[in-house]
Amino acid sequence: MYSKFFKRFFDFLLSLIAIIILSPILLVLIIIGSIAMKGNPFFVQSRPGKKNKYGKEKIFKLIKFRTMSNKKDKNGDLLPDELRLNKYGKLLRSTSLDELPELFNILVGDMAIVGPRPQLVRDLVFMNEEQRKRHNVRPGLTGLAQVSGRNNITWEQKFEYDLKYINSGITLFNDIKIIFETIGKVLKRSDVVREGTSSDMDYGEWLLNKGSIDYDTYVNENNKAKEMLGA
Repeated sequence: MYSKFFKRFFDFLLSLIAIIILSPILLVLIIIGSIAMKGNPFFVQSRPGKKNKYGKEKIFKLIKFRTMSNKKDKNGDLLPDELRLNKYGKLLRSTSLDELPELFNILVGDMAIVGPRPQLVRDLVFMNEEQRKRHNVRPGLTGLAQVSGRNNITWEQKFEYDLKYINSGITLFNDIKIIFETIGKVLKRSDVVREGTSSDMDYGEWLLNKGSIDYDTYVNENNKAKEMLGA
């Protein structure tokens, strides 16, 4: 009853209330971000969402606060992540303030407050059919995987937690529990990125480094992701 009828209503209501209450903070971060990033403070990226009636994931535009600059090398290529991630961006990530604009994704119905985190399209193409069942529900601002290790667990463990959240039954009690555990994680600033990295490794890279796929497969699947994005 909750997952089918009330969860979306609560998501809409709570995201609307949060946007209103947090609007001064959002405004300040927009201004500071415009200065720190020397331009657009927002980062918009296509992500796979809930499957439609034909079983295909809806691709939506996720919005976050930008944490990396657009600095490029002499050849015009973007610099590595660790060189583009400035002090302001690190602060946003460590406090999860960069996630606040996703409240608007929740408001319009592309996301939920609690659910599997929306991954990249280039992660989607490497998922098997079982793992893609995580898209039977709306992706979430936070989820069971985030409170169970976030980026300090393996990709396979992330998917296992995502499916466990769905298969064990989506209830109001479990959602409230995850929300409070998330608040605790944010206050402790724990599990922000995998140890020794500036940002988490893509699923395809993870499989390639493990030797689970070869380089040709890695390239071919990434080309499929580009086609899905119309690139």
